[in-house]
Amino acid sequence: MIDFPITELLDDSICLLWLERHLHPDGFACPHCYSRERRLFRQQGDFPAYRCRMCDGYYTLLTNTVFAKTRQRPATLVLLLRGIAKGEPTARLARELGLSRKQLHTLRQRIQTHLNDTAPNEVMVGTAFEVDELYQNAGEKKHAPSRPLGSAPSAR
Repeated sequence: MIDFPITELLDDSICLLWLERHLHPDGFACPHCYSRERRLFRQQGDFPAYRCRMCDGYYTLLTNTVFAKTRQRPATLVLLLRGIAKGEPTARLARELGLSRKQLHTLRQRIQTHLNDTAPNEVMVGTAFEVDELYQNAGEKKHAPSRPLGSAPSAR
């Protein structure tokens, strides 16, 4: 199988905007005082660093996220999230992104722990629910699909 160096094909500025929209859905604000008034302080690696105009706090787009203190390009982080969401194996994803397997495993564990900690735990109310396929890499299905709840078995 061919591993593509796909991070070289993505634009970091567009990935930066995507990360801002998805890491901060309520808007990007100072993590110290929650003010939206900021000034550009300096470029730190691939992410600009800001100073808050209210409290003079220092922060980047990744501050207080699971990616805090990582030194990955925006395109790498977007592709990492995509690979985890698709169920890609850690070793293959590490090769494609040019990361060590150990480092990628640590990031994957952080992301999955955060998702488990922030997942809703209220009891769902309703009569019909939809779920996605959970076992993408589990191989062939051995049994015929089960019929929906409440439907009668088909006559033969």
